[in-house]
Amino acid sequence: AAILGVEVHPIQVEADVSNGLPSFIMVGFPSAQVKEAQDRVRTAFKNNGYYFPPKRITVNLAPADMRKEGAGFDLPVAAAVLAAFEMLKPQLLDGVMMAGEISLNGEIHGISGILPIVLCARSFGCRLCVVPYENLKEGRLVSDVPVVGIRSLRELTDCLENPAPYLEQKAEVSVSESEENKLDFADIEGQEGAKRAAEIAVSGFHNILFIGPPGTGKTMLARRIPTIMPSLTFEESLELTKIYSVAGLLTPKRPLIRARPFRSPHHTSSAASLAGGGKIPGPGEVTLAHRGVLFLDEMPEFSRRGLEVLRQPLEDKQIQLSRASGTYVFPAGFILVAAMNPCPCGYYPDMNKCRCSPGEVSHYLHKLSQPLLERIDLCADVPPVDFSQISCVKPGESSAVIRERVERVRQIQSKRYEKEPICFNGELSGKQIQKYCVLTEHAFKMAQNAFELMDLSARSYHRILKVSRTIADMEGEEEIHSRHVAEALTYRAFDKKYK
Repeated sequence: AAILGVEVHPIQVEADVSNGLPSFIMVGFPSAQVKEAQDRVRTAFKNNGYYFPPKRITVNLAPADMRKEGAGFDLPVAAAVLAAFEMLKPQLLDGVMMAGEISLNGEIHGISGILPIVLCARSFGCRLCVVPYENLKEGRLVSDVPVVGIRSLRELTDCLENPAPYLEQKAEVSVSESEENKLDFADIEGQEGAKRAAEIAVSGFHNILFIGPPGTGKTMLARRIPTIMPSLTFEESLELTKIYSVAGLLTPKRPLIRARPFRSPHHTSSAASLAGGGKIPGPGEVTLAHRGVLFLDEMPEFSRRGLEVLRQPLEDKQIQLSRASGTYVFPAGFILVAAMNPCPCGYYPDMNKCRCSPGEVSHYLHKLSQPLLERIDLCADVPPVDFSQISCVKPGESSAVIRERVERVRQIQSKRYEKEPICFNGELSGKQIQKYCVLTEHAFKMAQNAFELMDLSARSYHRILKVSRTIADMEGEEEIHSRHVAEALTYRAFDKKYK
């Protein structure tokens, strides 16, 4: 199969043997990596005792208008050549999907992208999948298609002629275990306002920005947000595992992604690493954070170009990359969690500690463009913690307690949007906001006054309504009341406080 972005396309590998000058030719738009398969396969045959008469061998990869990349074509090329020389019955290859890299001594090595290949095989009704033994655990995640793992070229013919022993191979896969996460919200002392904002963000799938001086716990809060997110369903785990498989980030010990991803790229990361790049684009940080959290620590230190890349995925929950070879669409449904200081030294607006000039403060804050800030639903102040909070023996609420409340709110949203193509309040569109964000008369007047006095854009106003909807759901209210709008407005006040 050919993997383009995160999409998989089946490839028919054909081989023909004819009289003529001895040669090994590959056609069908193969890349340099795929063309090298002819040398690996020919040498592996020689080293494993397969001797062929000198013939002209032609291998075709169909469809020919799709570029083929990677070393995963070695195994099907070898199988097609064996069938062409009648050393393998051709009918044994009917309805078989296979992929793997062959070494010069005939060993089969693992490749990336096995899970999406097996899923593709299932969708096309293949009767058998042959994969490297290293990838067997990953391939067996798809339970309704037979998958066998082989270690060598010799085992290829054995398993095709008699697959039963190979189907009994053990691939210990447990999907019920949860990955250990030692982080807990109970570790955070004080910062009740910021923790409340984090709970709102997770409950409605809203983006959030923590802002405050150094050492107040912004990063601690961000790193614990995945612990209050509901557990992944098996379908979501498969979706994430497919992405990580394509990116080559799975290991034999970790064949299934069970925990919500938390991606924290360094501020020197390029725009291409965030969005995804390459001649044939691969998943970037916004895609690797799908269904989880993308954390940008010291957000103003990121390049302006890198930050502006986030605009489309924050709005559309996917990112579309166009290259000469085609257009690729990657999922990017993540919660953006960002942290920043209010100035270069970090202490503004405390003028007793701040050493920055007004120009330096303004320049620092204006590294974030207004269109990007408008896509952030909540901004939470993280003020300094006093000694009484640090020395408090009583721990705060645990992540498990907060997660129970989050799950209740998400169940409310799931029921409300069961006939809509969305799942969370943070995904509401303009017409859906009018339908589902019903305000009381007093709340409507408050929202109207805020729109005029705070000089809000339509996007900012809609973000306030979405957050208000989530706060109302947290209280079990059908209508949005003035107290819900008032709290949502406090999370937009950074525009006036810091600028």
